[in-house]
Amino acid sequence: MKQLDQFIEWVQGRVPEEVSRQQFLQWAGRGITAGVVGSLAAACRTGRSPGGSQSTVYTSSDGTRVPSSPWQTPPAKVPGSPEEPIQLEEWKAKTEKETDTPAPLPNDQRVGYAIVGLGHLSLDELLPAFAESKKSKVVALVSGSSEKMRKVAQQYGIKPESCYSYQDYDKLKDNKEVQAVYIVLPNSMHAEYTIRGAQAGKHILCEKPMANSVQECQAMIDACKKADRKLMVAYRIQYEPNNRMIRQMVQDRKYGTVKFIEAVNNQNSANPQHWRHIKALAGGGALPDIGLYCLNTIRYLLGEEPTEVFGYQYSTPGDPRFREVEELMSWQMKFPSGVYANCATHYGVHEARRYRVYGERGWMELSPAFPYKGIQMQTSYAEGKIEHTEQPKLTEKNQFATEMDHFSECIMQNKQPFTPGEEGLQDQRIMEAIYQSAREGKPVKLPEIKTKDTFRGPMPKEA
Repeated sequence: MKQLDQFIEWVQGRVPEEVSRQQFLQWAGRGITAGVVGSLAAACRTGRSPGGSQSTVYTSSDGTRVPSSPWQTPPAKVPGSPEEPIQLEEWKAKTEKETDTPAPLPNDQRVGYAIVGLGHLSLDELLPAFAESKKSKVVALVSGSSEKMRKVAQQYGIKPESCYSYQDYDKLKDNKEVQAVYIVLPNSMHAEYTIRGAQAGKHILCEKPMANSVQECQAMIDACKKADRKLMVAYRIQYEPNNRMIRQMVQDRKYGTVKFIEAVNNQNSANPQHWRHIKALAGGGALPDIGLYCLNTIRYLLGEEPTEVFGYQYSTPGDPRFREVEELMSWQMKFPSGVYANCATHYGVHEARRYRVYGERGWMELSPAFPYKGIQMQTSYAEGKIEHTEQPKLTEKNQFATEMDHFSECIMQNKQPFTPGEEGLQDQRIMEAIYQSAREGKPVKLPEIKTKDTFRGPMPKEA
């Protein structure tokens, strides 16, 4: 046994000077070398250290001794494409929930964005979302507050020379790192900064609502086409997994033909001086800000366009928040397939965001439906005399990272976005008809559009 220990020391590189090559080969001839070296070779092939799972002891430089284990490298498949994730060995049963291994592009291959406007949405959601993005990165900022912008630039590692005022916005054309701008400004500024951004040679991702009028929306579309730049409206719900699942269930008629949809999106606003309560900046009140989610989502689920709307508008007399914009908008929509939708949005009640789609044999619901996180699904359907109620759970995705990565992919692969400017323009047409109906107290008809998904680009693959 002493001789075997001595030989292991030789294999580990601790061969005494007096041991000749001939002596070493004599040991090999006895078969010991083959066994030990074979063990080492097997360890290399399997990625596991010799000795299997035997524990060892680690002794630090100060003499501290703690339990240790041999190193292990589990088997993995490493694809050549950076967009394909590394595939690690399985360890959970098929019934268990698995996490997705991210496959982010290298930083120098991502699309660079300038964030235009540093308000709540940018600071609370968009900038943090880049950490979960796979194809997008923030490389520039535009703000009217140099002090705020300087701090944000330090927080996110953005170069001082890539920080712009609104007056300097056009200088983005000289910044080669910026390929796209994400416009997160009051609604009345969307048209100007989209047009200027396109003329500076940048692709445009614009927050909803697209603008304050049909004319502004059309001018944005025309400017981007003239500059050969892509334009996408940030309808995050259309990229979110739960909403995508319900859309597929509707299209597949999982519970029969859809007959009726109800949707509400309410919240209690404050600060009468905020731009959302100033009509010249916001274009309207609850409808274009949060009611738009009901309108756009229903159009998305059905793939249809309404042929008639009927609206009702109300604001509490004397409430300073609603001197210029509406507090409540309630409206109905009629679709070519016979589906009726009943919607409501309110700026003066506690938060409630949900919708339910009623089919012949069951219904599908999201409640809450429109928040940035925590969307929950419920379904109910009849099977003979038995009624089943289920709560499907999907892996949550960062909605802003998902929509930005879709736009980045469209830029990299020269594809049309799923929610292009035409999608925002159609919503604006419908909202203007709803306001008209509320003023006139009667239904307003819209042109009948018989094709499905008329204003959308190709459906993106699952995130």
